[in-house]
Amino acid sequence: MTLAELLVRLGSFGLGLRWRLECDETWDLTAELESRSVGGGMDTLTLLSLTAPGIQLIDAEACGFVEDVLAVVLTEVDSSFWDVRAVDERVLSELRRHYPDATDL
Repeated sequence: MTLAELLVRLGSFGLGLRWRLECDETWDLTAELESRSVGGGMDTLTLLSLTAPGIQLIDAEACGFVEDVLAVVLTEVDSSFWDVRAVDERVLSELRRHYPDATDL
């Protein structure tokens, strides 16, 4: 699963978020993502356009904010494991519906 796939699964909740990313791996795209993360961050559609289709990030954390309040954190540990934290339980329920193999930590 990619960051772009998770962003799509956030649905309308994700559309109003501003994103800031940190990536341990450094290459052209991660540098651009971190550059766009400065200050107010980037909107969801910009993040989606930069990470779709099929871009895998390793050891990356995407933090989604509503105004200046942290609302969701998507942490990609490797190309196959995600940790998702959200202030709204409905977001987690929706992700569980799409990914029935997901487990609570």
